[in-house]
Amino acid sequence: MKLKITAGPFEFDAVLETAKAPKTCEAFLKQMPFEGQIVHVRWSGEGVWIPLGDLDFGVGYENHTSHPAPGHIILYPGGISETEILLAYGGVDFSSKMGQLAGNHFITVTSNLDKLAELGRLVLWEGAQRIRFEQISD
Repeated sequence: MKLKITAGPFEFDAVLETAKAPKTCEAFLKQMPFEGQIVHVRWSGEGVWIPLGDLDFGVGYENHTSHPAPGHIILYPGGISETEILLAYGGVDFSSKMGQLAGNHFITVTSNLDKLAELGRLVLWEGAQRIRFEQISD
């Protein structure tokens, strides 16, 4: 299943990882179109995240990792830290002030990967940016 992600001035194509994280993808699809604000991570390295507080997607861990690759988007379903969605644009060691975390890799960016670092720098130096996830036809 394909998605369009608009983050700040950038657009990216992406795919839902339905075979690897079916429950997370199903829960996220129920929220579509999904909008939020991305801010730069504080402890995790080169990534941006959407803080979601106590939003409950009703999923546990599946296809989880602490080291998403650039272009991987993970959902941390909550627990020892708040619920969040993280987009890696470079090296990430997913953590919070509570320590190491793991999130469900459920979306992979498939276009404009060369723009991810630009997005990261924009968020780092200019502040929060709008992000929108939309489902598109195949």
